[in-house]
Amino acid sequence: MLLFCLPLGLLLDRLLGEPRRWHPLVGFGKAAEALEAALRRGAPGHALGNRLRGALAWLLLVMPLPLTFAALLSALPWPAALAGHAVLLWFALGGRSLEEHALAVARPLASGDLSAARQSLSWVVSRETAALDGDAIARAAVETTLENGNDAVFGALFWAAVFGGPGAVAFRFANTLDAMWGHKDARRIHFGWWSARADDLLGFVPARLTAVTYALLGRKLQALRCWRAQASTWSSPNAGPVMAAGAGALGVSLGGAAVYHGRIERRPVLGCGPAPAADDIERALSLVRRGSLLWAALALCGAALIFHA
Repeated sequence: MLLFCLPLGLLLDRLLGEPRRWHPLVGFGKAAEALEAALRRGAPGHALGNRLRGALAWLLLVMPLPLTFAALLSALPWPAALAGHAVLLWFALGGRSLEEHALAVARPLASGDLSAARQSLSWVVSRETAALDGDAIARAAVETTLENGNDAVFGALFWAAVFGGPGAVAFRFANTLDAMWGHKDARRIHFGWWSARADDLLGFVPARLTAVTYALLGRKLQALRCWRAQASTWSSPNAGPVMAAGAGALGVSLGGAAVYHGRIERRPVLGCGPAPAADDIERALSLVRRGSLLWAALALCGAALIFHA
């Protein structure tokens, strides 16, 4: 039954998008800020003490609600339970939102409106965008599209296949905490340590399945070569395979220098080929979109086989 919720959740995400009001992740973020303020001691504070406090905060935020959902759904008849799993997966998915934000960069960039493209890009990346030229805007948009294809789509689908809607919700909670707390700045280097490690662990398998998906739907051999040769050079163990395979599948080069919080970071080059352009943003979106359809089809085939076994 759990596999049936994948195409249903994807359909809900395509039809409805993310909730415009009272989004669960907005409330979750506010709860995370409040709990950090209550538990963290100092910036960075004592290494062991703040790591333990951060782990406790992670457990209090990530586990109770999905476990409650799982208990409630297990008590329902299967049609109602299936609907519940699909709705929870919808809350966890961000495919349509990713598409809307990426197109808000691609379209003005294609028409030469760099100011509007920079403004839209600033809403979805943490790097500084005010001085980016067209190539840098396109490169940043392709990078965030490929990486968020894993975080906001395929990761949620994977954990929904394993544990249903509650699994997808737990994954998105953990991924959100990594985005909030997983930075190595003075405030969060200790408190966010467990959030970063947990996200690496939960994302390990989905990231590699995402990389395989990108390779299958693009330039296959090139994507696999880039993955094998370049993924380990990237700072994130999960973003490396995803972005290297995605860049290879598209035939573009990603990475390079970027400015974060006033500091230039020299990042390794991923992929091969020219710098991406505006149309490559839409090609990256196509990888995510077609990959979602592939996963939905595989889920239906798997569910049918199990049902008839």
